[in-house]
Amino acid sequence: MITLYQFPISHYCEKVRWSLDYKQLDYRVKNLLPGLHVMKTKKLAAHSFVPILVVKNNVIQGSAHIITYLDENFPQPSLTPDDFQFKEQALEWERYVDKEIGPHIRRCFYHILLQHPDIVIPFFTHNGPWYGKFLIRRIFPKLKNRMQLLMNINELSARESQQKMAVAIERLHQHYQQHDFLVGNRFTRADLAAASLLAPFCMPEKYGLDWPECLPVELEDLIRQFQQRTDWVNDMYAQFR
Repeated sequence: MITLYQFPISHYCEKVRWSLDYKQLDYRVKNLLPGLHVMKTKKLAAHSFVPILVVKNNVIQGSAHIITYLDENFPQPSLTPDDFQFKEQALEWERYVDKEIGPHIRRCFYHILLQHPDIVIPFFTHNGPWYGKFLIRRIFPKLKNRMQLLMNINELSARESQQKMAVAIERLHQHYQQHDFLVGNRFTRADLAAASLLAPFCMPEKYGLDWPECLPVELEDLIRQFQQRTDWVNDMYAQFR
């Protein structure tokens, strides 16, 4: 039995969901509640963050480590190229987007969404415990403050993250203008990582969340700013998700 411990809203967890689905593996999902998740994750692994994948007696934490584990133990179809040079390129691209996009889009989105509990609480509690919405609403002020502190979410940091994200998105956009894939001539973990981490800009149906019909104006403006340079994300979802 394969079990994924995750947050439904997490784009790093989406990397793992996509990898599992791409390999057509049977797995079950355990959706944890932000803040309260620590009680479970610290029993499973060394750190408190998700995603965490449990396969029999093996516990793997972190999206990149999980993809590597899946390719080593469930190699068909592989997301990591066999060729050494292409493998190194794919891993380097994945490290790049994990660092230069993942935390920055998270900070920018939460800077806005934490001001709108009616939108973000359903994200936090999606397909979770039956008591999730009631409990998260009660603790939301403390949870909000805690998230802002741990993720360094404030007006200045959000602006800085937006600038860093713009550089990374432009680099990806320029590459995809000339190539179908980030590495070689096929879909790899590099493309999966880039598309899944940028998925919040496109809000694809296959992400698995119920996206709201109306978004805060600030979030619409942010999405619109990068929309033309993230069209390839929709193409990746359409072809490979």
